[in-house]
Amino acid sequence: MSKEKHPLSDYLREDRMPHMWCPGCGIGIAVSAFLNALKQSRYGQDDVVLVSGIGCAGRVAGYVKLDSFHTTHGRAIPFAEGLKAASPKTKVVVFSGEGDLMSIGGNHFIHAGRKNMSITILCVNNLNYAMTGGQVSPTTPAKAITATAPFGSFCQPFNLPFIAEAAGAVYVARWTVFHVRQLQKAILEAIHKKGMSFVEIISPCPTLYERRNQMGTALSRMNFYRENTVIKNGASTKDAVMDLDKPFIVGKFVDDDSKLTYLEAMNEYYDTTFSCDANYHTYTGSKI
Repeated sequence: MSKEKHPLSDYLREDRMPHMWCPGCGIGIAVSAFLNALKQSRYGQDDVVLVSGIGCAGRVAGYVKLDSFHTTHGRAIPFAEGLKAASPKTKVVVFSGEGDLMSIGGNHFIHAGRKNMSITILCVNNLNYAMTGGQVSPTTPAKAITATAPFGSFCQPFNLPFIAEAAGAVYVARWTVFHVRQLQKAILEAIHKKGMSFVEIISPCPTLYERRNQMGTALSRMNFYRENTVIKNGASTKDAVMDLDKPFIVGKFVDDDSKLTYLEAMNEYYDTTFSCDANYHTYTGSKI
């Protein structure tokens, strides 16, 4: 009997399967949405580079048939910026988790938005540091129980869409892994944007976060996403804060790529040929 070909086999390193993610984890759904969006995009596999950091979502780089880089903790974004500056025609995608991108990597995230570097950032947010035992992360809701907050977290969580917009991202969206079609569409839109685009992907972590907070199985969490999310496209990102086990908003919040990217601003400044001191040499500038 002939073996059926997986619809994403051209994009997956099947020799590295099975993957390391826990049963019920939503990262596989996020990867599927990304790869299906990539299939629909104008980009070929040779046109795209994927950069990941450290953590559960950081392992994505090892499973896809793309030029991919698994970087050090918190450094996925500056690594991606360097790739984009060196190869402006390449589509650079960062795929990592909220612990990697918003804690040790938070400063890089903010400045990538400030510079409006033309990269796409996909952030899987499972509300805790899952790979290292389920500690408090920058997005852990107040009162949520984790390995490092056994009596509940006393910190307010970051509102990632609000931070992304404030930093300067031209495209900001949030969906859960329940909203597969909407997530896939958002990723497709994000990778076609000129400037920094950001998609937050809310995902369950049944092994650690849901178990510790007695939220039931991964299927229970998917039902929660279905029943307790409110789609508000164009909503203010200030309203996108997430509380423990309470309804929250999803949708496309920001979509405006009218401002110059970092490389466009550089080219505008160096639009004409410039010369160094005549005693040395003349340099003919070329646009990036």
